[in-house]
Amino acid sequence: MRVDAHAVLLALTLIGLSAMAWGYITTLKPVALVVNQYNLTIFSNQTTVAGVLDDAAIPLMPEDVVFPALNAPLPDNQPIAIRRAYPIQIQVDGDTITRRTLSKTVGEALSEAGITIKPGDQIVVDGGLVGPRTALVRAESTNPFDIQPVLPITIRRAVPLQVDDNGAQTTFYTTAPTLGEALRQAGLVVYLGDYVSPDLGTLVTPGWQVYIRRSRPATIAVDGRTIQTRTRNETVGGLLAQEGIQLVNLDYSIPAAAKPVNDGMTVQVMRVREDIITESEPIAYETVWQADPTIEIDEQKTVQVGVQGVKKRQIRTRYENGREVRRALDREWIDAAPITQLINYGTKIVKRDLTLPDGTVVKYWRKISVLATSYTAATSGKARTNPLYGITKLGWQAGTGIIAVDPRLINLRSVLYVPGYGLAQAGDTGGKIKGRRIDLGYNEADLVLWYKWVEVYLLDPVPPADQIPYVIPAAPRDH
Repeated sequence: MRVDAHAVLLALTLIGLSAMAWGYITTLKPVALVVNQYNLTIFSNQTTVAGVLDDAAIPLMPEDVVFPALNAPLPDNQPIAIRRAYPIQIQVDGDTITRRTLSKTVGEALSEAGITIKPGDQIVVDGGLVGPRTALVRAESTNPFDIQPVLPITIRRAVPLQVDDNGAQTTFYTTAPTLGEALRQAGLVVYLGDYVSPDLGTLVTPGWQVYIRRSRPATIAVDGRTIQTRTRNETVGGLLAQEGIQLVNLDYSIPAAAKPVNDGMTVQVMRVREDIITESEPIAYETVWQADPTIEIDEQKTVQVGVQGVKKRQIRTRYENGREVRRALDREWIDAAPITQLINYGTKIVKRDLTLPDGTVVKYWRKISVLATSYTAATSGKARTNPLYGITKLGWQAGTGIIAVDPRLINLRSVLYVPGYGLAQAGDTGGKIKGRRIDLGYNEADLVLWYKWVEVYLLDPVPPADQIPYVIPAAPRDH
């Protein structure tokens, strides 16, 4: 069998080239690049930053910044960052300067080019007026390989003007074509009554002296309105007369009518009137409680109805612009004296029989309407670990038959009968148990919830007279 030497040689060459290509491909690895604000990834087997950028064919200019440096080895855990300098073209003072910059603001770029911006100069970037602190922003292509367009920057130089404004000397710089436009751009408002030399339509010439003689601006606040005007009158009175404003009777102005008019003056016209009024003030009556042993306890008798008295005073009141500013007492007198209210309250104790549900007959000496609620040791607000858990105000064990009361209404240790609850003894108090309210104690296993008005009976024995609250707050009418 004959072997074709040329075919064998060709096959061996192809095998070698394929092996070389496979070896090259297997050595490629991804490399992240950040070109300005754009992110991209390329595959390269280069070991230095410069080698990778050569593979990526990214054009670099001398002003561009690369991190890490071109001669640095390829970083492992960070992208290669490229900040490309912007190409700019500056027109200034008849010259054209073309350069590239990494400056962040227009002012930095101009300073970098050795250009000083003087007061009044205008900076035009890409056709629009900007300031030195304006960010140097470019509308870039989304393709980092594109050549960046040149950003045009024009400097318009201002010329100086000297202004004598009513004797106040100032110098400003302007790029305006006429004197009137220059004054407007400088914020100098010229009114029809003002005198200006040269004429406002005159073309601006460097070094001109401009004279302005002002009419005086003034503001008048009168009768709820504000008048903005200008005047050549020397006094406030003349200014007011110019506007047809008269001061009559007690009226006056601030500043006074004889004062001179100053630039920017504000004149306040005060319209004045005085009134005499009579005011009435009620005089509260006193209530006197008197014990009456002929009246049964908890009964009251009004002996004399209280009537409020009346005190009157005459006051002279001064108003300025409708607002009261001063009042003075002319005289004061009692027009009607109050009448004291007299109420007799009963102190007579009458014992009555009360038959309990089991047939037992007991004696009670007082019946009071109260709002009854209920509680147990567990709802009293103390933890079970507290040494005082379940202990009442008198040191008793809380539970059924012990109730909490307001001691100002029902004495502690008093024996009571509560319909629907039974016999009980006042042995506890509570922060919310005030006035006509009681809290019925229960054992924790058999709590019955209460919230209703009931008539409770205070049983024998009757406490000493000095411990009986004969007058207690009235019960609500809607219970």
